[in-house]
Amino acid sequence: MLYMLDTDTASYLIKGKSPTIENKLVSIIPSIVCISVMTRAELQFGLKYLSTDHRLHLAVRQFMKIVRILSWDADAADWYASIRHQLVTTGQQIGELDMMIAAHALSANAILVTNNNRHYERINAPLILENWV
Repeated sequence: MLYMLDTDTASYLIKGKSPTIENKLVSIIPSIVCISVMTRAELQFGLKYLSTDHRLHLAVRQFMKIVRILSWDADAADWYASIRHQLVTTGQQIGELDMMIAAHALSANAILVTNNNRHYERINAPLILENWV
C-alpha cells in the first residue's frame, strides 16, 4: 500500500494545520508515504510569493527531505489522457495539476490523500481517495 499526499494535504501538514494528519502519519510506516512531483512543483510555486526568509521555505525544504517524491512516468501520462478526456467530454473539468496528480496516483497504485474530494470524485477511474483532515 502506498499513500500519495495531494498538495492540500501536504500543505496542511507543512503548516501544522491538521493534527489528524500528523496523528495518521505517526501510525504508518514512512516509506509508504509519497507525493507526486506535481505536488512538489505546486509547493515550490507557492514559495515564490514569500520572502526567502519566510519560515515556510525551511518547512518545505525539510518536508522534501523526508518524503518520497515520485517522478512522472509514461503510465501516469496515459492515465492523464484518459482522465482529461473523460472530464472534458462530460463537462466536469478540474485543474490540470489535479488531473495529473490523480493520474500519478493511479499509475503508482497509490491511495490519494486529499481534502479535495469534490474534484477528484468526478474522475471515473479506480482512484481510491482518503481524507485525513
